[in-house]
Amino acid sequence: MRVFLTGGTGFIGQPLTAVLIARGWKVVALVRNPGGPQARELSTMVTQCVPGDVTNRQSMREGMTGSDIVIHNAGWYEFGVSRDGKKLMHDINVQGTENVLSLAQELGIPQAVYVSSTLAFGETGPQIRDETFKRQAPYRSYYEQTKAEAHTIAQQYQKQGLPLIIACPNGVAGPNDHSALGYFLRLYLNRLLTPFAWAPDSIASLVHVDDLAEGIALAAEKGRPGETYIFAGDSMTRREMTALWATKPGACKVRFWLPMGLISLLFAPLEPLQRKLGLPAFISRETVIASRSVNYSSEKAKRQLGWTHRSAKEMWLDIIEQELKLLVTRQKRDLVSRLKPVDVNN
Repeated sequence: MRVFLTGGTGFIGQPLTAVLIARGWKVVALVRNPGGPQARELSTMVTQCVPGDVTNRQSMREGMTGSDIVIHNAGWYEFGVSRDGKKLMHDINVQGTENVLSLAQELGIPQAVYVSSTLAFGETGPQIRDETFKRQAPYRSYYEQTKAEAHTIAQQYQKQGLPLIIACPNGVAGPNDHSALGYFLRLYLNRLLTPFAWAPDSIASLVHVDDLAEGIALAAEKGRPGETYIFAGDSMTRREMTALWATKPGACKVRFWLPMGLISLLFAPLEPLQRKLGLPAFISRETVIASRSVNYSSEKAKRQLGWTHRSAKEMWLDIIEQELKLLVTRQKRDLVSRLKPVDVNN
């Protein structure tokens, strides 16, 4: 089985590559910078790394030709993205999806998997939702908008006959996470998180990145073309999540829950400062606004694909343990470096 993979060097892509290879599949990975540390590490695992970019359709042609499966996992995630960054995010998340899927259709690829997001459906309220749910709320971030637009493109290609499976992870968590949640966890473990937070009753059914990687591989292996599968974990409120973090050494426990409007005002002036320091603006108005319930069920994936996931408690305790181990490698570094994922600094 020859798999053409985009996004193999990323947070989801690295464990996904590992589970594909564990199945004995030959993985051809698209990489933007073949000389970069992530690409060099990936090259020790995969059959071949080919230079290219999802924003350049022609650059993928040679690597994709002759593949049995195309897995489109590339994307750019960030809350608080700058005005200039929005164009690049659109080019990667939206136009990149169009480029990959249109080329797969042109080349007659037997099967394709697109890694979308439950943000394509939007916030749920407290109720548990599934693949039949229709958006009922406006976009809360530009990232959410781009994932919704890309999801629509993928659905159009399904209708046009491309043998495409859509995998929809809910929020993804794991050690060395580059998301806003990963940065806040490292703030806590570095004893820098304040005792203030927001949206205590918002619900998220987060999924561990390793469990998601197995789910995407199962979708490629057992999924039905034309179908969409949600990959989500146990439901947990933000209050419950921060209480679980507090069972491990770190900063002050959260004791005060402030209104989201006030938190947004407090965060606004910090956005340019973070960018100046070389950090994503994870302390941002978008991060606050996006803190709504995304409570999704993965029963379909469990039933049809045989997928399983670890409990929320097991997930977070495992992530914290791994982050504490990584923190030891950061101790002699400056504050900004201690907050970044380790591979950013290598």
